[in-house]
Amino acid sequence: MKRKLLNFFEPFPSIPVTGTNEEIKKKYFVSKWSVFLSATLGYALFYVCRLSLSVLKKPLLDEQIFSAGQLGTIGSALFFTYAIGKLLNGFFADGRNINRFISFGLMATALCNLILGFFPNFMVFMVIWGLSGWFQSQGAAPCVVALTRWFKVNERGTYYGIWSASHNIGKAITFTLLPFLISVGGWQWGFWGAGIAGLLGAVMIKLFLFDSPGSRGLPPVDHNEAKADDTNTNFEKSNVVTSQKSMLRNPFIWLLALSSAFMYISRYAIESWGIFYAQTEKGYSNIEASEIIGMTAITGILGTAVSGLISDRLFSGSRNAPALISGLLNFLSLTLFLFYPNANFTTDVIAMLIHGFAIGVLITFLGGLMAVDLSPKNATGAAMGLVGIASYIGAGIQELLSGFLISNSQTTLNNQIVYDFSVAKYFWLGSAILSVIIALSVWKAKVEN
Repeated sequence: MKRKLLNFFEPFPSIPVTGTNEEIKKKYFVSKWSVFLSATLGYALFYVCRLSLSVLKKPLLDEQIFSAGQLGTIGSALFFTYAIGKLLNGFFADGRNINRFISFGLMATALCNLILGFFPNFMVFMVIWGLSGWFQSQGAAPCVVALTRWFKVNERGTYYGIWSASHNIGKAITFTLLPFLISVGGWQWGFWGAGIAGLLGAVMIKLFLFDSPGSRGLPPVDHNEAKADDTNTNFEKSNVVTSQKSMLRNPFIWLLALSSAFMYISRYAIESWGIFYAQTEKGYSNIEASEIIGMTAITGILGTAVSGLISDRLFSGSRNAPALISGLLNFLSLTLFLFYPNANFTTDVIAMLIHGFAIGVLITFLGGLMAVDLSPKNATGAAMGLVGIASYIGAGIQELLSGFLISNSQTTLNNQIVYDFSVAKYFWLGSAILSVIIALSVWKAKVEN
């Protein structure tokens, strides 16, 4: 069984390079954009399948299907399995068939969403949502592997930054489509809508995200690094293992992982609990709260799209200064949203627009690109995996602790449940500033060529 699974995910064999230089150049152009666009939209649909529960928390609480503590436990199940999966699947993806690996993961997490719409049971939710987290981990690192296989080092930052906007595209789809479906058909359609979108995305990836240049009859992306007649040189397992060990010995990558973990606590405080917070603490409706939190997707797309371009063009490839500025903006935006004394739609929208831009940049840099820059080329998946497990352990701890703090603070007033976010808010805000402080320690780290 294990051998069959490994064989299924073996890279597609290389095809001899044929055709004129002009034909090869044209085929390369079309193939690269096919990979880039399908990876970007495909990973956005991973996010739709991951964020469905965030939109559904208030409806599930209102119908007394789950308590806040149970929702925190369910949410943490995904983050912890996702964290472990990001590490293991990141290492696994470096030498595997990313076409099959990504499409299978998206199909499986989509099916998990479809199942949850039929079974409103705590144990079923916890197990299936946790299983969905594992399949979610077959998205990010393999997509980064795809970018490193198809794009040169001097263009990686730009395309990586634009690809990173995919999670904001996913948020925009989630916070626009799912509240509408829920309002029309009930909470189940939050899961069913996400599941259908994920299945369509899996088909798209299978058709348009190509495994490697060699599998398309094309030479390596960088002719100076590999021979034209040996397109899989960079994926030889002995070279991969050596590079991965070298990556693990780099202390700066571990510090980046820790910084990203604290940043993810502040990130998922908003993504996972922001709608619920805006509804219960500030009195917005489900649709209004979704609109406010959905603003993070708009500027998040801008932040991720321009982050790599700005660092490549204005800072000679250095990510430190824009990461520091964005970390401070994240802290300030959370302060405005969480501690502004009165609910004000305009103020909250401004706070979330700033937060979205800052998190968009930070996800690009702290969440992956800075670690990728410090890693050998054929260990980028492993670097993403290491940062990923730390990030989502942080997200999982946030989900558990936030659910516990919110649940334990609830009181009943006039037969209505009232929630106190006082402690949770300081937990979220403190994590944001800790992330900035730790990130400063990697300022002089040496970038791999």
